[in-house]
Amino acid sequence: MNIQIINPIEYHNWDELLLTNDKTTFFHTSAWAKVLHESYRYKPLYFTLIENGKLSALLPIMEINSFLTGSRGVSLPFADHCPPIAENENEFNEIFKEVINYGKKANWKAIDLKCCVNYLRGTTLPHETFLTHDLDLSKKEQEIFSAFRDSTKRNIKKANQKGLRVTIDNSRESVKEYYRLNCVTRKKHGIPPQPYHFFSKIYEHILSRKKGYVVLAEYQKKVVAGAVFFHFRNQAIFKYGSSDPKFLQLRPNNMVMWKAIKWYSQNEATTLNFGRTELKNKGLIQFKRGWGTTEEILNYYKYDLKKDCFLTKGEGTKSSYNFFRILPMPFLRLTGNLLYRHVG
Repeated sequence: MNIQIINPIEYHNWDELLLTNDKTTFFHTSAWAKVLHESYRYKPLYFTLIENGKLSALLPIMEINSFLTGSRGVSLPFADHCPPIAENENEFNEIFKEVINYGKKANWKAIDLKCCVNYLRGTTLPHETFLTHDLDLSKKEQEIFSAFRDSTKRNIKKANQKGLRVTIDNSRESVKEYYRLNCVTRKKHGIPPQPYHFFSKIYEHILSRKKGYVVLAEYQKKVVAGAVFFHFRNQAIFKYGSSDPKFLQLRPNNMVMWKAIKWYSQNEATTLNFGRTELKNKGLIQFKRGWGTTEEILNYYKYDLKKDCFLTKGEGTKSSYNFFRILPMPFLRLTGNLLYRHVG
């Protein structure tokens, strides 16, 4: 197999090439590669098989060199689900073998596959397990609404009665408003916020080019909730969500989600992915189930290049630290600026 290592940022018409394979997603695009490379200095190494001008197989990797977490290949950092593309098991094995050989020469510690790999199911235990939820948007608006849980419907109606104003925007100002909420939410959950520079790159390469939108809910001229959505082809993705805890009784998150669902269903999207959810986050799981979604297991895999085998007992990254809840916001932001590129 003539497997090439391609940098999608430099490859002419990369996104057009993605359209030749119906399994590609937003996270395979050059826009996401640019965000990761320019935000955190990761090196794009996309292991690719092109046959007769069409994309046959793809395993996108970002090389992370970190003095804290070690050198490794990740497919793909901060992407909830970025499946490798292959026509069959043999094609996947060949392309993964190329990644292993490259990683050994580059002295990586491991290869992280942050995605489900159907060819590994039943043969290899996952390193981490999450849930993912998808909503079918191909139906009429009333049919979509009717499938919601009764409590979800009530929350939407309550938010509407309270007079929340919801906007869909792709301006830099909307990104700044969202980032303010993101910092508040992350502090509440005991984790540092991503660097603002990261969201600035999302604006530059995704939002400003209408490949995604920010949905914001206002109450009495104050932004109280927001979410960031990406899209590619007919697939929409709920990537980030945040809210002001002082206004949760108004159910602004429900209003934000419903506005996005209506907008995407009216603009030719056929699916909305709700991202990944940790198994222990029961509240978020219940929220996502309430929208009539289809739930699936999302497995991540880690290949140890020193031991030459998959690791099966991962604890994952701790999702909450009490120390960060009491840290002043300027120091919390600084912590995020320093740490995120090492996490990947």
